[in-house]
Amino acid sequence: GESYTFNGTTYTTAGTYEAHLTNAVGCDSTATLQLSVREPSSSTTNASICRGESYVFNGTTYTTAGTYQAHLINAVGCDSTAILQLTVREPSGSTTNASICRGESYIFNGLTYTTAGTYVAHLTNAVGCDSTATLQLIVREPSSSTTNASICRGESYTFNGTAYTTAGTYQAHMTNVVGCDSTATLQLAIREPSSSTTNASICRGESYTFNGTIYTTAG
Repeated sequence: GESYTFNGTTYTTAGTYEAHLTNAVGCDSTATLQLSVREPSSSTTNASICRGESYVFNGTTYTTAGTYQAHLINAVGCDSTAILQLTVREPSGSTTNASICRGESYIFNGLTYTTAGTYVAHLTNAVGCDSTATLQLIVREPSSSTTNASICRGESYTFNGTAYTTAGTYQAHMTNVVGCDSTATLQLAIREPSSSTTNASICRGESYTFNGTIYTTAG
């Protein structure tokens, strides 16, 4: 891209050039030019960093994606253009919302959790940057209820679709509104009927009142 002037002529390409002149004593003078053309050079560096990292190129620190150039001098003294093509890779994140019943466990990123809380795992995503995986774990509670009931001998009591006629403690296992175990307990008592006999006597013409009723005849 440069030029060289020799004996009044400008040259831009490599070669051997001669000029025939007359020297100081009036004889032929041959002047020879041997011209070399040195080549400039260029190089391209493709690099990538994760968001928040930096890349040093030719003494300058870069943190954003782009194409950057540095102009230097190569080994033969010509221009050397160094190009940086910088890509910024993105980190990633994900959140998992999960719930378990009390007494159960949840496996997240190879670890077992049994208590409610927020748990974070730092991994590497597909582009080689940080991947933050978050678990938000809820522990749902089981429930229980107790029903105290009593019936008279000979009667029955229906509990959770089953009829009971004898005293005892009965349990039914169901699922509550949050999807966990619900234990319903029936404590059933049997009340006994009773009887009594009253022996009474009256004189003819008298009356006897029993349970609010007046009686005048034997029976």
